[in-house]
Amino acid sequence: KVTGEEKSGARTAKARKSGYLEMSEIDYAEYPKDKITLLKEKLICRDAQIVTLLSLLGEPQHYSYPSFFVYGHTATGKTYVIQTLLETCKFPHIIVNCVECFSSRMLFEQILNQLRGNWLSSENECISYLRCNTLNAFVLLFKQVVREQNLLNQTVYIVLDNAEQLREMDANLLPGFLRFQELAETNVTVIFISEIVWEKFRPNTGCFEPLTLYFPDYSIDDILKILSHDYPPEFSADFYMSYINILLGVFYTVCRDLKELRHLAAINFPKFCEPVQKGDVSEEDTRRLWRNIEPHLKKAMQTVYLREISSSQWERLQQEDEDSGHLKGLSAHAHVELPYYSKFLLIAAYLSSYNPARTDKRFFMKHHGKIKKSSFLKKHEKTSNHLLGPKPFPLDRLLAIFYSIVDSRVTPSANVFSQITTLVALQLLTQVGHDDQLDGPKYKCTASLDFVRAIARTVNFDIVRYLYDFL
Repeated sequence: KVTGEEKSGARTAKARKSGYLEMSEIDYAEYPKDKITLLKEKLICRDAQIVTLLSLLGEPQHYSYPSFFVYGHTATGKTYVIQTLLETCKFPHIIVNCVECFSSRMLFEQILNQLRGNWLSSENECISYLRCNTLNAFVLLFKQVVREQNLLNQTVYIVLDNAEQLREMDANLLPGFLRFQELAETNVTVIFISEIVWEKFRPNTGCFEPLTLYFPDYSIDDILKILSHDYPPEFSADFYMSYINILLGVFYTVCRDLKELRHLAAINFPKFCEPVQKGDVSEEDTRRLWRNIEPHLKKAMQTVYLREISSSQWERLQQEDEDSGHLKGLSAHAHVELPYYSKFLLIAAYLSSYNPARTDKRFFMKHHGKIKKSSFLKKHEKTSNHLLGPKPFPLDRLLAIFYSIVDSRVTPSANVFSQITTLVALQLLTQVGHDDQLDGPKYKCTASLDFVRAIARTVNFDIVRYLYDFL
């Protein structure tokens, strides 16, 4: 008869052999409860991952598996869990972000510097402790530093965050780190952290297979529990949890990123609790609190993930909203900074798109004589041009209006033409037709009137006076 314990051991051995571990197959009772309790308090909703990693790492003097590959979507706690676990258990470790190391030399030297405790700073003139250019030299120097730091009887962990960057470095780097324990003849484990699966890493020539650990996405209940721990001390935990419930009800369908949701919770909470602080609403009146915060959350949802403005700018905009009595968007398009001539080019493009070409003489010539609007009207012009949408215009017309409205005398140059290309790249202008047209390129202005008016105000230009629809 096979006992349950023998079955569990067989499943774990099978998982180790295949390179994948099922985190639910680890029993809490096999590990020190005080250590697990402490880590569970720091790492919310990652209980199974904590126990799995503890079972793999063991004690500091134990030999560990040569390499692990930890992967999962962004903001699933991969780096934070591993870093907290290594620090709490006091394992000697080095954590390197591969994005900061664009060459193998920088990667090698950063690992050696951290291992020796030599942090690059202005005090040491950012001079590296050891020079290392090749993998062979790195192996020899690593063994030397381990002996100097008296770490021969402990497992040293090298954590490579954003490990997908290794694929663009030297071809021998990834296979070398996968079997670094064998090359260095030292008790060392390399942990790779990435957002992509191991199959995208595996070289065609074959390599040592690491143990692969998957971090699943947080569920909505997990996110609610994690975000509720951020409640400010002046408010109750239940009040902040009700706010997080409202926030997730709006954003969870379009955003599952914990970092982005935490940012949104932080910047919108002052507006949510404002009626409570003024004494107008009690903390239990969730209906009135929802009515107060709903328009602000909808505005914030327009730019989820874009992070176009900082939290301080958002708070300043909220204060301006109170003074003006209407809501402004979170988008930075209303506050974009363009070069001086690009602003006039955008204004000229808007005028070209929404004014009939035959009105240019009236608006932009000094001695055009007195012309009434009624003389311009035709039967088919009863509808506003703004309702019909932007019309295409040639480059020559754009430049003619630009030179007419700009304050100073501007000579045609490559700088002016390059700024037109920049406006197209910013999607403020759209090129119509193909590049091989013989009659020159045509464009449309895709910017809104409110946006162009905001740009025009920065250069003291009253664009409404030059729009045919507003005569």
